[in-house]
Formats: sequence, structure tokens, C-alpha cells
Amino acid sequence: MSKKIKTEGIKYIGSKLKIIPYILETIKELPIKTVLDGFSGTTRVSQALAQSGYDVTSNDISEWSYVFGNTFLLAKKDKTYYQKYIDHLNELEGYEGWFTKNYGGHDNNVRKNPYQYKNTLKLDAIRNEIDRLNLDEIDKSVLITSLIFALDKVDSTIGHYAAYLSNWSPRSYNDLYLKVPNFVPTSGNHTVLKGDIFDSIKDRYFDLAYYDPPYGSNNEKMPPSRVRYASYYHIYTSVVLNDKPDIFGKANRREDSRDTTSSSVFEEYKKNEEGHFIATEAIRKLIQETNAKFILFSYSNGGRATEQELKNIFNESGELLKIVKIDYKKNVMSTMTWTNEWLNGDEKNVEFLFLIKKK
Repeated sequence: MSKKIKTEGIKYIGSKLKIIPYILETIKELPIKTVLDGFSGTTRVSQALAQSGYDVTSNDISEWSYVFGNTFLLAKKDKTYYQKYIDHLNELEGYEGWFTKNYGGHDNNVRKNPYQYKNTLKLDAIRNEIDRLNLDEIDKSVLITSLIFALDKVDSTIGHYAAYLSNWSPRSYNDLYLKVPNFVPTSGNHTVLKGDIFDSIKDRYFDLAYYDPPYGSNNEKMPPSRVRYASYYHIYTSVVLNDKPDIFGKANRREDSRDTTSSSVFEEYKKNEEGHFIATEAIRKLIQETNAKFILFSYSNGGRATEQELKNIFNESGELLKIVKIDYKKNVMSTMTWTNEWLNGDEKNVEFLFLIKKK
């Protein structure tokens, strides 16, 4: 597991790219082979685990994460096979379709848009052509992943699609250009799931489960719409499905990305009747229902749960073996034991990894 790990992904709020080395270091001595990445997102952690020799199950509820998982865990064909399709897609003449109508803009446009008109013309042509090619699920996933990565390089956003910049970003002037994703074939026995985490862990066993749930902010003034991942990346859902959904709002979000229909229990900002955050209770349920030898749990100091709440949750279901504190600003890692230190302090950009051995 000492070889160089190379992962690929998109701009993503809550990305675990920077802590991948710490994750691998924390688990390297454990007697494990099968690993669940329960909230895989961009799948960077899944990619790193697979390249490190583990049998990986990647799970996320989002359509685009499923496509990424297929690409980086299951694609086995040589990259030259995909290059011919990528070349064909890059050579297509663009035309105005659903994406251009709703997300493409000119310099003199009044409405803010995530992409320039020239690039949505290509997007429409390429996405429809991918369907026309009638490929199998893995091959289609590789091409859609390539398209999403290309869009990520020409967007005019601050990193998500809940709002767009008033003025075009410098990168938005570049031309949409597809490349074969840099997937690294591995010998592991991998699985890609798309579903609610509680459904995905039912009747399944793992040596280790890694969790990075999209827990809500501990800022009481933070409105719920700011922690809904479905609203952040709604365009990528539409790119994957190509279903031309009904849209709403200034950002032209998908109807099914409304907070009332797409919220995760881990993003819930409300409290239950007992006065506990619903998101915190969801963490308790997740730890209890996970059938694994070990659990590695990521937690940001900006999350809902307090130190004592997390301590109670972990000790109810197992033994807390180690806490790794990662200070992004100082770029340092330190192993801690439980103290009176308050995790939700004034420190910024601090991440914690909790290693638990289940009872």
C-alpha cells in the first residue's frame, strides 16, 4: 500500500481529497480486506482504497456518484478503447437543446448562468450522442464521467450549482473538451451501490466501514438549503439522467432537488421531541446498525454533534480506539485520547477521524 495513490474528481464541498493519506495511514495495520465507503460522493476515497488493495463497496444516493463508482472501480477495458469514443464526442457539432436553453449564457445575458453558450451547445450534442451510442452501463458511465469532469473545468460557479457568479469566471471561456478519465484498474472485488445508506448496509458485512455523512452545520443561522447536496449538484444529476426535468428558481434547479423532497436525515437541522438533533440521532442509528469489525468515522468541527454526544454514540456500540485530528491550516495530524477538549471550538477547518471497534 506504499505505491502512489492517484485519484480524480470534481470540485466538491466536503471533499476528502486532503485527508486520504490520513485515512490510509489510520487503517493500514488493521486486519481488514473488505471496506465500505458509505457516502462516497466523488469516490476519491473509494478510488484510494481500491488502489491500496482493498475490496471496496462504494455507496451513495446520488446518480453521479454511482456513475463515478462504475468508472473508477468497475471499468476494466483499456483506455484506448474509450479514446475513440471521446474523440468522436469532441468532434461533434454543437446545437441548442435543453441544457443550452436553461444553463447557457452570453456575455450580455441578464440571467446568471453556470456555463457559456458555446459550451452548452456541445453539452447538448455530446449528452444526446452518448445515449444514441447504446453502450453498456460501465462504458456509458465512463463517457458521462468524462463529460462531467469537462463541465467542472469550464463552469462559472464557486464550486456548486445552487448559485452562479455574476461575472464569468476565467475558466468558463475555455472550450468544453473531454478526456478519458484517469481510472486505475485494480484487482479487487469491488461493488458499486446507489441507495440510502441504511438500505445498503442491511444484510451486508464489512471488515471496515468508512463514513463521512453530510451532517448539518452547527451554525444555528445556517438555513437548511445551504446543506442540501442534491441542490449543490443538481446539474450533474440531469447530465447523468438526461431526463430534462421540470426546474425552478434562479439557479434552475431540478424539482426533485427541493429541500422538502431531497433532504437527507444526516443534513437535518431540526431537533426531535427529546431535544436532540435529528442528524445526531441518525449517526447513532448508523453506528448501531453497521455490521463491521471496525468503523472509521469522519467528523468536521463545524458539524452538529458535540464531543460528548459523539463519545456516547461510539461507546454505546463499541470501543473508541483512536482519534486522529487533522488541522488543514497547519497540515498536521495528531493522535488524541478523550479529554475535556471541546470539538466544536473556535478552530477552523479541523477534521477528526474516529476509529471504532464494534462490539
